[in-house]
Amino acid sequence: MIKWLRIKNIALIPEVELELGSGLTLLTGETGAGKSILIDALGLLLGRRASPELIRSGEEQALVEGLAERAEARPFLESHGLPVEDELLIRREIHATGKGKATVNGALVPIGLLRELGAALVTIHGQHEPQGLLDPETHIQLLDRHAGVVTSDVAGHFARLREVDTELEALRRDRREWERRREVLEFQAKEIEAAGLADGEEEALQQEKAVQANAGRLATLAEEAYALLYEDEAAAMARLKQVYRRVEELAGIDGRFEGHRTARDGVVAPLEDLAYFLRDYKDGLQVTPGRLDEIESRLALIDRLKRKYGSSVEEVVAFGVRCRTELEASGSAEDRERALVAARVDAAREYFAVAQELSRKRRAAAKDLQRKVESELAQLAMERTRFRVQFDPDVPAVDAGDSSSWGPQGVETAEFLLSPNPGEELRPLARIASGGELSRILLALNAASGLEAPGQSLVFDEVDAGIGGGVAEVVGRKLKAIAARHQVLCVTHLPQIASLADAHFVARKRLDRGRTIAEVHSLSGEERIEEVARMLGGETITDTARRHAREMVKQALRV
Repeated sequence: MIKWLRIKNIALIPEVELELGSGLTLLTGETGAGKSILIDALGLLLGRRASPELIRSGEEQALVEGLAERAEARPFLESHGLPVEDELLIRREIHATGKGKATVNGALVPIGLLRELGAALVTIHGQHEPQGLLDPETHIQLLDRHAGVVTSDVAGHFARLREVDTELEALRRDRREWERRREVLEFQAKEIEAAGLADGEEEALQQEKAVQANAGRLATLAEEAYALLYEDEAAAMARLKQVYRRVEELAGIDGRFEGHRTARDGVVAPLEDLAYFLRDYKDGLQVTPGRLDEIESRLALIDRLKRKYGSSVEEVVAFGVRCRTELEASGSAEDRERALVAARVDAAREYFAVAQELSRKRRAAAKDLQRKVESELAQLAMERTRFRVQFDPDVPAVDAGDSSSWGPQGVETAEFLLSPNPGEELRPLARIASGGELSRILLALNAASGLEAPGQSLVFDEVDAGIGGGVAEVVGRKLKAIAARHQVLCVTHLPQIASLADAHFVARKRLDRGRTIAEVHSLSGEERIEEVARMLGGETITDTARRHAREMVKQALRV
């Protein structure tokens, strides 16, 4: 529901603020007083195309702001990452340069997104309304709402079917690429597996390479170290023994050396172990002819595999495992195609079963809707009008052989057709209905089954075109009935309708320092009586017109 509307520098309006409520809100005024400007401004707020020509002469920018209350908008805001507040503040700016911007709760949004949000908040029906009833794509949605069906189930099955179709088409289109991919995976897996790599192997080979390449030097160093430590006449071990004999004598005289004497084994034993290791190391050194070449070749293989598949032996091995796993999981392209074909058969069967049931409910609801709408139109001075719901295909599908018409909304489309005069063929609404007829048809549709979404605001422009008298009273009562479910804003020229208003605004023009200004005022009490009397009697308002107007308003309170 639109709670508040502010318009600044749009056409003849310098600035207007309107507090709007629930129920039936009517806008009246003489022709050219600015009523259509309000509808145009509301359209801008809902994402319609803007033109710098709408900006009031002499101004650089125009502004439209609206405050809405719609709980259903919360999921939309959350799904698009927009701020969620207790109320919905929409702002649209138009600049003389042709640029502009739109915001929702302070966040900038593209016009397309604003248009999508606006369609969920308000529906405008009138002679120049290019969307809604004139768009055949909306008819199936309106019919579903009348039938009380939810299409999410069939849409979910269709999405699954399209997913399988897309994968199957991609497989068939890219089979060569898939076979090349299989060949690459097979080659990579076999190359890594043939190498037989082991964790820690590279480090062990590097160490063995160093030993093989420096065997002579290692033997010399070990021999020299052994001699210096144990074998020479002045070897370290022999001299160390001499040191500890003296330490024993010192300890016998001075107890402070006792700790050093008892630590002898801790010093001598490791050196003896080192001496024995040096002796055995030299004897155990063996240089195998060709072994160094083998090591170099193995390390070169590891390095090549690392450059291709990973920075370490462990990563290379893991890459090979992934290749083999993908190969085993995928099977051949033929196996995958057979599996997808079978999956498509199952998905198509499930989709068609759900879509057939939806189609049955739609066609039953269409007959009921046709009967009710024609009855409503008869009360709106369109008693000879025929209304039909045309399905494509005409006859419900009996099998899943032809899937060309399948979609997320089912296996058919629907369009509303109209024949306003006897002898004329049924034609699409966009080709046959005038602005006033369109509004009355929408009125009939809503009266028949309340097709608009709960909580949505409805705007009717030119709903009273070409009618009067008793029909006008019927139109007014139907508007009043719809206003019990929706916020209804209506532009009217008929006093029979204006007298039923829950809230009444009047648009007037005046001259201010040589410039024409359009203003909108809220009416109540005697002001409202005076406006209804003007609509009854024209420029000269008589006492009779006032009495008639007062009686009409009084009668409206009983509706």
